[in-house]
Amino acid sequence: MNDVIHTVTDGLTADKNTSGTGVHIKIGASPVQGSEPVIISGSHKTEYITKCLGLSPLRDAVMDSVENGAAKIICIPVTPSADGVVKALEPVKADDSGTVTIDGSPNNSFGIIIRITGRGTLNTAAFKYSINGGHTFSEEQAVPLSGQFELPDTGMTVSFVPGDHGYEVDDTYSWQTTAPTLTNADVLKGINQIKGIKQEAELVHVVGECTADTWAMVSAMQAELQEQYHKPLMFVVEAFKMNAGESADDYAAALKEARRSVKNYQLQVVVSRVLYSGMDGLNRDTNAAGIVCGLYARTAVHKSIGETAAVYLSESKVLKHLPESLDDDSIDDIDGMGYLTLRQYDGLAGYYINNARMMGPDGTDYRYAEEVRTLNKVIRETRKTALLQLQSDIDLEKPEADLKAKILFIQAPLDQMVADREISSAEVTAPDDAVETIITEGTLRLTIRYVQRGIIRNIEIDVGRRNPYAS
Repeated sequence: MNDVIHTVTDGLTADKNTSGTGVHIKIGASPVQGSEPVIISGSHKTEYITKCLGLSPLRDAVMDSVENGAAKIICIPVTPSADGVVKALEPVKADDSGTVTIDGSPNNSFGIIIRITGRGTLNTAAFKYSINGGHTFSEEQAVPLSGQFELPDTGMTVSFVPGDHGYEVDDTYSWQTTAPTLTNADVLKGINQIKGIKQEAELVHVVGECTADTWAMVSAMQAELQEQYHKPLMFVVEAFKMNAGESADDYAAALKEARRSVKNYQLQVVVSRVLYSGMDGLNRDTNAAGIVCGLYARTAVHKSIGETAAVYLSESKVLKHLPESLDDDSIDDIDGMGYLTLRQYDGLAGYYINNARMMGPDGTDYRYAEEVRTLNKVIRETRKTALLQLQSDIDLEKPEADLKAKILFIQAPLDQMVADREISSAEVTAPDDAVETIITEGTLRLTIRYVQRGIIRNIEIDVGRRNPYAS
């Protein structure tokens, strides 16, 4: 019946964040070319994200983050140097039917199927195609007279060679592709673009599995961005997969060896892979880093994304932990090395972050992401207030009042963080010779000390019976 129907689109005002908290940068393989980053907000739908980023690994990671809480993502598409691999599967067809071949460089991991729906030859036979393993199919269309058909947005072209007999209904031809990957030079190209981004952000996600040499390069670039470009950014990278036939012990040993190459508390390496039901309705074997970045976006800087009462991954979304040979003991061992893993708890449904571990050196004060995120916010916010004091003057006859006013101005965002319960306390102080240093060097040296809020990581409970009649 005729009616008026309203659809509410939520999240349209989410792009008002100016502090960088909850905003992150993604670097990933994509066929999209452009000189400027692509901005994706939490209100954008699958179709828009696909239009902006193509059917690419970057697009998949963005969807995972958006679905799990990201309100704004600054995307840096990079043309990958390492092509994906195309594997032809055995066709299911009549003995005298023609052949179908495929050529090109796939933009992502695809399960490509060509199914004949009308018998004939060039310009008379009909077909449908799928790029997601048969989950959905295209509309029926005629086999082109040229014999060439470009699969939209995939980077792949299908060639029909009907031979003498053409094609029969239900002839089926299939291929499996892997996604292209970024080389270290590709990743470096993406990170270098961050230098020119003025928008504040709190972390960078490098999309795609990578090895320890990439982690080391990313770690060095993180230090350069912080020290030379004043960008305190936490980096999230994806660990290499377990090889086919590799045991859990051997995989843990490989991770342990790789861990030796990095000692940077601003770097997080996500190991856990999951079978994930994405916002496009497809199930993907994916590293959980995209999900993790979404969780950071919706979680205050001082909060652990492993907080069981607040952060829950439904079993309708995370269908299983991969590979299944990684048991609880293996996950606990890998967590202890400093990697981020997912886990389940007996008595609770769903999946949870084990610990948001960071790859810092032994003895670091910043072992977990919530400690690093808090530190980086302290740096970001006090930098902004301190910048407003550059080239300001001070009364050298009565410097105490002027100096105190400047310190209080710089401390203001820390007081707000205390009020917001992001830190327990904070103090900005100047050394006794602060005025002399201003006179001789023109430099005001300050010290910031803050107290992080505590996190309960384990609970031990002593249970026993009590005799109410005992003396």
